[in-house]
Amino acid sequence: MIDGRLLIAGQALQTETRFSAIDAASGEPFGVDFSVSTPEHVDAACAAARDAAPVFARDAAARADLLEAIGAEILALGDGLIETAMRETGLPRARLEGERMRTVNQLRLFAAELHGFGWQDEVFEPADLARVPPRPSLRRINRAVGPVAVFGASNFPLAFSVAGGDTAAALAAGCPVVVKGHSAHPGTGEYVARAVTKAVADSGFPTGVFSFLPGNNRALGAALVGHPAIKAVGFTGSRAGGLALIAQAQARPEPIPVYAEMSSINPVLLLPAAMAARGGALARAYAASLAMGAGQFCTNPGLLLAVDGPDLDAFLATAAAALDTAAPQVMLSPGICRAYHHGVSALDGREGVATILRQNAPEDRCGAAIFAVDAARFIADPALREEVFGVSGMVVRCASPDDFSAVLASLEGQLTASFHGDEADWPLAQALLPIMADKAGRVIANEWPTGVEVSRAMVHGGPFPATSDTRTTSVGTLAMARFLRPVCFQNMPFAID
Repeated sequence: MIDGRLLIAGQALQTETRFSAIDAASGEPFGVDFSVSTPEHVDAACAAARDAAPVFARDAAARADLLEAIGAEILALGDGLIETAMRETGLPRARLEGERMRTVNQLRLFAAELHGFGWQDEVFEPADLARVPPRPSLRRINRAVGPVAVFGASNFPLAFSVAGGDTAAALAAGCPVVVKGHSAHPGTGEYVARAVTKAVADSGFPTGVFSFLPGNNRALGAALVGHPAIKAVGFTGSRAGGLALIAQAQARPEPIPVYAEMSSINPVLLLPAAMAARGGALARAYAASLAMGAGQFCTNPGLLLAVDGPDLDAFLATAAAALDTAAPQVMLSPGICRAYHHGVSALDGREGVATILRQNAPEDRCGAAIFAVDAARFIADPALREEVFGVSGMVVRCASPDDFSAVLASLEGQLTASFHGDEADWPLAQALLPIMADKAGRVIANEWPTGVEVSRAMVHGGPFPATSDTRTTSVGTLAMARFLRPVCFQNMPFAID
């Protein structure tokens, strides 16, 4: 049962200043009020994390057991977690139940990774005293960076929030975690935080391994990023939010990295042979991908490129018809819904932009929208390349396949770049592949980008502004690398823990 308390190193605390959860469908407050964490709470949580760090970093096998236990405790929460998340986010039960299992499975994946040694990336070079000059013995191995601040994401209240990918990766790396809970799903956050807190208490690790700080103000996040005990930050959210945290982290006396996933429109190329052979099926699949979860996926196919002509006209008619049959959807929060309407309104009627579909929707719902523009206008107008978070797609009419590379070159960094093609398209796809790989962290053939496999091979990252560090991923076991640093031990006369 949740009661609106914050959780610092195993202690549940309550504050006089409170805020309410908002029902995503109605926009009305509901349930218990939640405590607003203060700078003093930040200091207590970070101090406990600092003190816990040396012990926590030593025992990888015990950390694996802890990750498994956290997954079990999340499953044990039952329907209360799902029902609270449904009301706070507007997401359907099936989506949230799937997200819960994804959260548990990624905890299990990191636990399995800890039973091996690949994550340590150990390199040993024995001494060679006969060499001129002599070479000492050298051993390089990864070590935890220290306490990590994690910011819960609005669009994945489980898989990218309190016990989501950033938290799982940091704990696996041996870093205590202080979570700043997202104000749009405080009840969901507290449920999961209580599960993590119980697992830590049962593990025998210091309780400072995990703390949960709810709140509804930016000062809380700034205090957390600015605390000297914090050594890295994990964030998923808007570009403005990510850049603000990066600026704060770089202004510290000791600057620290912020691993931020921020903005992506995920270009999809429809190559000519595929369009001619299966344009109708592609249109229906596009509509389904664009509308999934009210378009609130970081991998939503917000940009589509195709050669202009009858095949594209038929594609757009089919996609618009498929989208217009579905009712407008509830979004994650009233603020996100307002931002969506603002973004769509800015595109509707913009010079050179044709409105293919703008679904009639009330202000508190997300109605689907598709816009089209020629390649020259798209390249010339940076505003057309901005993300509109929701069921909104921009289609670029290319005069010929030669336009594909020019349009791709105009884009900022992306999480994904995709193409749909048939055998006759392979020479074109192969020619475009290098620029797609330069622009995105994941290149996809004949699938839509929504959906991210949690695995050792996955890269969920990309050049700025998709992420703040193009060398990293926030999904998959490589995500641990963000919270590890290499240390070389030279000529050690004894074993190293």
